[in-house]
Amino acid sequence: MRQVWITRHGPPQVLQLREAPIPRPTAAEILIKVAAAGVNFADILARVGIYPDAPKPPCVVGYEVAGEVVGIGPSVTLFSVGDRVIAPTHFGGYSSHLCVLQHQAFALPPGLGFAEGAALPTVYLTAYQLVIAMGKVQPGETILLYSAAGGVGLAVIDLAAIIGAKVIGVASSSKHAFLRTRGLAGLIDTESDDVVAQVMALTGGRGVDLALDARGGRSWRDSFACLKPTGRLGVFGFSAAVATRGRWLPAMQALASVPWLRFTPFALMNGNIGVFGVNLRHIWQDFEPARAWIRQILDWQAEGKVRPTVDRSFPLSDAAAAHRYLQSHSNIGKVVLLP
Repeated sequence: MRQVWITRHGPPQVLQLREAPIPRPTAAEILIKVAAAGVNFADILARVGIYPDAPKPPCVVGYEVAGEVVGIGPSVTLFSVGDRVIAPTHFGGYSSHLCVLQHQAFALPPGLGFAEGAALPTVYLTAYQLVIAMGKVQPGETILLYSAAGGVGLAVIDLAAIIGAKVIGVASSSKHAFLRTRGLAGLIDTESDDVVAQVMALTGGRGVDLALDARGGRSWRDSFACLKPTGRLGVFGFSAAVATRGRWLPAMQALASVPWLRFTPFALMNGNIGVFGVNLRHIWQDFEPARAWIRQILDWQAEGKVRPTVDRSFPLSDAAAAHRYLQSHSNIGKVVLLP
């Protein structure tokens, strides 16, 4: 089989295509011939070397795949050879073949291609945890959403529409035309230096009920300042720590911009504000809640309420180009690899 390895921490060219034996499924595992694998910003953080949860290089990353079952372990009862499936993965997704536990996989919804299937698990599970499981968004509430045109951003917009919540999106101005088609309540340019003032103008000075921010650094300060009393800030990434050049300087600058004093218990108590974080990898210790979440997501997809969006597909052999594209924030929706 073929796999893309992070050979060492560094720029995209450290990614290398290698051959390896096709794995054999253990008792409760299925072997998937991967047709598409999702690329996430966490993969870039792992490659750069500032994602503490990632395995040390050399390693294979990747959080989600879609493909065909080509082998099953003797205890497998949920799937048969030939089934088309999607699966979140605990790393290892940048592969042409991959074994996962049967309870980790789900049938590929009818009408979805493999690329769209691979674009669904990570971003929609993350969005579900942010908006519903922890954000507790209610009908009529307002969400401030950074990186609104990214994979998680578009998933959040879908879930907000299902709930009946409003979304104010922060994204590059070149992406605003697309986002208007998704019915946002307001749009703010990523380069704006008056995000707080614009949010307050859009909300009549009230602020937002939930701010979702994967950028970090100064944007966490702005997101916090946009919250109304009883508002919540959900953080789920730290993309500000990654730049096209350098490794530690961008990370240190981003860390220095974090409003640490605003996150103290007394500051939160006095402001009637909540702050929570989401790291999808850590739900693996108890996967049952995530299984319930993804089953609900798949039900909504069957009803046409969930629309995974693929921006671009790259061959597995061109994973470095996929990383460059995602790291430049050029994407609208998901980037996927096609083994």
